[in-house]
Amino acid sequence: MIAIVKTSILEPGIYQILRWSVGLRLFILLPSVLGALTVGPHDLPERRLFPLGWLGLVEVLILVGYVFWPPIQRRLGRFFLPIAIILLTTGPLIQQYLILLNPSSRVVSLAGAWQLVPLLFIPLILTAAQYRMRAVWVYCLATYFIDLAWIILTPAGPDRSLIPLVSVPMVRTFSFLLVGYMIVRLMASQRQQRQALTQANQQLTHYAAALEQLTTSRERNRMARELHDTLAHSLSGLAVQLEAVKSIWEDDPSGARVMLDQSLAATRSGLTETRRALQALRATPLEDLGLALAVSALADSITRRTGVELDLQIASDLPGLSPDVEQTVYRVAQEALENVARHAGATRVQLCLASGPNGAVDLTVSDNGRGFDPAQPDLDDKFGLSGMRERARVLGGSLAIDTHLGQGTTIRLVCGGSQA
Repeated sequence: MIAIVKTSILEPGIYQILRWSVGLRLFILLPSVLGALTVGPHDLPERRLFPLGWLGLVEVLILVGYVFWPPIQRRLGRFFLPIAIILLTTGPLIQQYLILLNPSSRVVSLAGAWQLVPLLFIPLILTAAQYRMRAVWVYCLATYFIDLAWIILTPAGPDRSLIPLVSVPMVRTFSFLLVGYMIVRLMASQRQQRQALTQANQQLTHYAAALEQLTTSRERNRMARELHDTLAHSLSGLAVQLEAVKSIWEDDPSGARVMLDQSLAATRSGLTETRRALQALRATPLEDLGLALAVSALADSITRRTGVELDLQIASDLPGLSPDVEQTVYRVAQEALENVARHAGATRVQLCLASGPNGAVDLTVSDNGRGFDPAQPDLDDKFGLSGMRERARVLGGSLAIDTHLGQGTTIRLVCGGSQA
């Protein structure tokens, strides 16, 4: 037995199948209605079948109103489909019973019995697609015993054998059980895939939210470091100088004016650094210049500010990268260059941006500074290394750091392409 969670929501495509089945019933019914209209008054056997065409027409009209009127589905809810299946099933069975009551030839009754197969096949599909295998068993056995009971209880004429008529429901039931089992298995597999996809989407949503929070936290920390190293330092130095100016203003006016001029220069320098830091926090260079020019302008700005010699090597055949990969490369380059400017004490830095394997991009930043001990506690927070590693890990890339005390530092990022 295949366990499937019950649901009041119709499976995808069920309602379309239901509407097509009503159209098929109407198409099959048209010859009977046309035949009933052309029956002559002296065609007694055919006159006895005359009501069947109109009975089928009434049945189809009821189905059309039931299926195509939206308020019915809203009001019935989970009972909508079972009632539709019952209507689709009982109509052909009643018509088959009325055909059996007609004392015509055996051929007519046998053809009517086989005609039930396509008519009952559609309710079987609806049952198997929406419910468990247990419902398929109930449907197949119910139609079998109802059909069998009407065949047995119907008086058989001397020229009509019941054996072929009884064998038709048996063959039909076994065939329906096999087809129903296959449909149930396929639908169960689809439900499992949809459930797995839903869970994966939920996990991706949670992961994206966590990543956004982590990125926001990293950027806030970075902004705090930028403002601390620029605005806070400038204001602290300005406050000290102004206190000194205040203390010597009466005794040494000329010295106070010199210190005041120094304070103004420090204020302008701090304002320039603050504007630079705020500008660097925005990623507009990527949108305006592209990755190659943005990284080149970033490296040139930082090295000119610090007086470090720059060896810049940017390949002209960089692969096409997604915006998140470009953002990661730019931010890692920015963090690495800022570390060189603030902590390395280097006189020379080399930045190389080239194509990596499998359509990836390879960023390398090397300096000849003092280096550091990778085992030093709290080193990641001080140099922003954990943020660079996290950015690379999110894209499935790799970040390697090679450093030794007194021998400089090399940071290499490879991301994008098939590695992402």
